[in-house]
Amino acid sequence: MKIGKVPEQVLKRSVLKQIHNRRNEVLLSASVGEDCAAVTVAEDEMLVLSTDPITGAVQDIGDLAIQITINDLASAGAEPIGVMLTILLPERIREQKLQTMMQQIEAACEKVNVQVMGGHTEVTQVVNQPVISVVGVGKVKKGKLVSTADAQPGMDILITKWVGIEGTSILAKEKEDQLRTHFRQEFIDQAKAFDQWLSVLPEAVIAANCGVAAMHDVTEGGIFGALWELAEASGIGLEIDLEKIPIKQETVEICEFFGINPYELISSGSMLMAAQDGNTIIRELEKQGIHAAVVGKALSGNDRIVKVQDEQRFLEPPKSDELYKVMAASANEAR
Repeated sequence: MKIGKVPEQVLKRSVLKQIHNRRNEVLLSASVGEDCAAVTVAEDEMLVLSTDPITGAVQDIGDLAIQITINDLASAGAEPIGVMLTILLPERIREQKLQTMMQQIEAACEKVNVQVMGGHTEVTQVVNQPVISVVGVGKVKKGKLVSTADAQPGMDILITKWVGIEGTSILAKEKEDQLRTHFRQEFIDQAKAFDQWLSVLPEAVIAANCGVAAMHDVTEGGIFGALWELAEASGIGLEIDLEKIPIKQETVEICEFFGINPYELISSGSMLMAAQDGNTIIRELEKQGIHAAVVGKALSGNDRIVKVQDEQRFLEPPKSDELYKVMAASANEAR
């Protein structure tokens, strides 16, 4: 396609015609020439907004774009309503690829009853692969908003599902040929399937109903980055037992293969929580088949410690995600 705005006929055929799900709250939505969306909520409800780009994946970029945005809204205790998309495309892309991305986006939206309300689609020389930036819109009752900043000393620190599952799935899909040199296809396929667990909306709803104090979805920078951000936002210290952090064997082995740290690998699908009684939340999650574990405690002061048997290390501010090291190495080899 040519550089510039996507042609109107392509916009109608491959973007707007792929959008089917609708919400009554959305009064103004996606159409040719429309730059804004409008959402109405009741007097006792608040709008919650989030924004995130997808830059590290190609194959399932549409699905990931929606999953990550819904997870952001869920971590605030909000019910997702809609999304607005900015899609930037390289010049060499074919229209069929755009249509496939939109079909992925719409399928992910339908699963959680979210509407694509509008956005912008453009072909540009500044990207060499598709980039999707998503603004999410949700609603929450007044008094029910959950913040990353409300963890208090003495609270349990919980992690749902397993860390690194998003990064593991991306690597298994994007680097399958490399992984085949060392792993069985069955093993790689199991890692690919980790994308089935990327939504944290179910555990967020359960935790919000069980009195969770703070939630933070584990994304770029992995669990180490998320722990730091939770502690920094809340002004607390942490003591975390590394051996209690739930992690899949596939994640461990694939990270060893690429020489990266699984605890600093992008981890959508895992929710970090703080609560006065973490075990109550765990029991409720397990009733719905959602794995979770208490991994440590919130402390007064600023020490943020991860213990490994008799040793300990101090957490540091989030660094570049480990996923990008693998992607960058592949890009350099291709030059």
